[in-house]
Amino acid sequence: MLLALPAQAQQKLLTMEDAFINPALSPANLRQLTWVPGTNYFSYAADKGDQLLRGSVQDAPKVILTATDLSAALEKAGASKVATVNGLQWLNSNELFLNQRGNVYRYNLKTKGGQLTYKLDPAAENTEFAPNCQRAAYTKGNNLFISQPGSDNKQITNETNEGIVNGQAAHRSEFGISKGTFWSPSSDKLAFYRMDQTMVTDYPLVQLNETPAKLNNIKYPMAGGKSHHVTVGVYNVASGKTVFLQTGEPAEQYLTNLTWSPDEKSIYLAVVNRAQNHMWLNQYDASTGAFIKTLFEEKDDKWIEPERGMYFVPGKPNQFVWISERDGYDHLYLYNTNGQLIKQLTKGDWIVKTLAGFDKSGKEAYYTSTAESPLERHLYAVNLSSGRTKRLTQGSGVHNITLNPNGEHFIDNYSSPVTPRTIRLLDTDEAKVRRTLLIAKNPLEGYALGETRLFPIKAEDGTTDLYCRMITPPNFDEKKKYPVVVYVYGGPHLQMINSSWLGGSNLWMQLMAQKGYIVFSLDNRGSADRGRAFEQAIFRQAGVAEVSDQLKGVEYLKSLPYVDANRLGVHGWSYGGFMTTSLMLKHPDVFKVAVAGGPVIDWRLYEIMYTERYMDTPQENPQGYEQANLLNHVKNLKGKLLMIHGTVDDVVVWQHSLNFLKKAVDEGILVDYFVYPGHPHNVGGKDRVHLYKKVTQYFDENLK
Repeated sequence: MLLALPAQAQQKLLTMEDAFINPALSPANLRQLTWVPGTNYFSYAADKGDQLLRGSVQDAPKVILTATDLSAALEKAGASKVATVNGLQWLNSNELFLNQRGNVYRYNLKTKGGQLTYKLDPAAENTEFAPNCQRAAYTKGNNLFISQPGSDNKQITNETNEGIVNGQAAHRSEFGISKGTFWSPSSDKLAFYRMDQTMVTDYPLVQLNETPAKLNNIKYPMAGGKSHHVTVGVYNVASGKTVFLQTGEPAEQYLTNLTWSPDEKSIYLAVVNRAQNHMWLNQYDASTGAFIKTLFEEKDDKWIEPERGMYFVPGKPNQFVWISERDGYDHLYLYNTNGQLIKQLTKGDWIVKTLAGFDKSGKEAYYTSTAESPLERHLYAVNLSSGRTKRLTQGSGVHNITLNPNGEHFIDNYSSPVTPRTIRLLDTDEAKVRRTLLIAKNPLEGYALGETRLFPIKAEDGTTDLYCRMITPPNFDEKKKYPVVVYVYGGPHLQMINSSWLGGSNLWMQLMAQKGYIVFSLDNRGSADRGRAFEQAIFRQAGVAEVSDQLKGVEYLKSLPYVDANRLGVHGWSYGGFMTTSLMLKHPDVFKVAVAGGPVIDWRLYEIMYTERYMDTPQENPQGYEQANLLNHVKNLKGKLLMIHGTVDDVVVWQHSLNFLKKAVDEGILVDYFVYPGHPHNVGGKDRVHLYKKVTQYFDENLK
């Protein structure tokens, strides 16, 4: 396979500001594009955000609300003036609501009137509105509160120990966890995480924006150490009482993928042991918290990682679809609530990415998958009775899907290496385009771009495909020799290369190509979306299979007559920082220059949930941890290495790179170093421009 973005004849050059903070160079999009509840209508905000438009298959989009009218109505209700319709959410087919600094207002399209519905605490965080939007849960400090019309805000937990946290995401947001509150379908009950971290060691972060600097202790459970204990509370709004699910022992377990039953009588949890090789799908009584039964179990000799809950079939409250990797690839399985497998709905050497929804009759399920190619995403329908499937999207590339509530239509937000963005409305019956909402122009027209190629090379086994992306400079001349910058991530949960706009690259890579570099990336074993065996190649030996695959990419680069093998550079962040440093230390004669950001240096210092999944504990796998510990290899450094870290990084703590510096001093090895005071794991905002000016300068000074 070969996909290419043709070279442009124009000569305009990118700036670093263009690469990171110039929205005009991102493909046009429809902001706040969503389906209107209970209808076949969609809505979105105009480009300037000053109008809300609504349309359907039959009706072309038209303005239904202006920011001027919205602001006038809200000001009468006591709100501050608004200049845009940004932040509006649909309450029902006729009403919208807006959260303005904790004050929740509703707007009626028919009466054109605004009304203050209820007030949250000004310090409210982690706000989640109930499905009927008549209530909201929020946290303040480490406690959980509820706000609703006609009554004072109610505190539903009363923890005085700061080490116990309610209503926030648990297990460091692993297992697909993104929040800590879960409203029941009718909005009458609220399930929530209660996380006891009192047994977890404090980890010091230093806030430098005060004089003297201030200590901020966080709870950070490191591999092999003590993990927090989590339980699930269920609050009944009518009675004001809370019960806790009886999830039992051991306390060090992971309670994941919480799902309410349609009748709200039960809550289901995918319970995972600390070793992460055994999962129980358990049912609990939502009224008493009592354990009811285990529907089924899943085991694996390496790891189990449930990341999505149960999808109940419309009209059949005793049937649900479960996504499992049990046959080596994520696929759909139809179960009943007795735990009996009815059938495996999808099968093949490809993965299901998402379950988009069902048709209103519950006869078909709609899912996205990589069935066409690991680099593509398409929408499919599967009949739950016959298992027959059909593809609903066309055009080679990546299709991001939003299904409407009754499953009759879907919005397809599509891009490819040569298509910036196209948004269309289609029906699920005939997969016919009913309306085109946007065809984005090429925002880079007029800029000098090189050629972007996507292609596979073979791994060491001679059969496994490793997908690569290579960007060559504008006015590329095969008779010349070019330096190469390899951008690497290499870890789980991320695929860098796909058939979306620019092949998944970013504008900094295009800028580097303009400066005369070849920019190369490879998704090695251990990265996402290629199935269990591909990802589990890293088990208990982080940095072995991944480095080996990256060296296959280097071998390919060196085979090209226009690559200067003496001028190879490498750059990555987080797991990519670990990979960058590993490549420099374990194969010191390959790369001349490297920039490692936020790097994991010693996996013993990384958090329990992630690290123990891939590496087991340090006690169980001392050899694997020792081999992966980059402090043991500092003495091998030959090339130029710049290490960068944020001083309040709460993901890869600062101690990783500081320990590296100390070891470099001990070994007499010279290393370059830069810190971003006050920044967490990622350097964002305008400072990201500064970061990549620093990265680019380092390559310019040492690789060109």
